Amino acid sequence: MAAAARLLIHSIRDVTVVNIEDASILDLAQVESLGQQLYELVEDRNCRKLILDFTKVRFLSSSALGVLVNLQRKTSEIKGTLVICALRSELMKVFEITKLKKLFTFCDDETAALAVFNVVIG
Repeated sequence: MAAAARLLIHSIRDVTVVNIEDASILDLAQVESLGQQLYELVEDRNCRKLILDFTKVRFLSSSALGVLVNLQRKTSEIKGTLVICALRSELMKVFEITKLKKLFTFCDDETAALAVFNVVIG
C-alpha cells in the first residue's frame, strides 16, 4: 500500500502554497489522501487563495484529476481562487484532451501564480 500523499504546505502572505512532493499520484489510497488534505484547506481552514505547485509531479491518475475538479468546485463555493503552476507539458495535454484546461488557471511557475494574487516576491 502506498504512503499518504506528501504535501508541503506554506503561506506567502495570504496565499496558501501547496507543493506536491510525490512524482506519481496514481494509487487510490494516495489519491484519497491528497483529496482529504486539499479539501481540508478549503473546508476547514477556509483558504481562499490556493496555489498547487506540480513541479515534482510526473504522473497523475484520472482519479487525481477528479480530486482537482472537486477542489476547484469547493474553492469556487467559498469565492476563492485555485491556481495550478509548474505543470509538465505532458500533463497539460491531459487537461487539454479532457477539456479540463478551461476549468483551471495555470501558470508557468510559483512566481507567476503568486502574481495572480498580486503578491510579488523579491
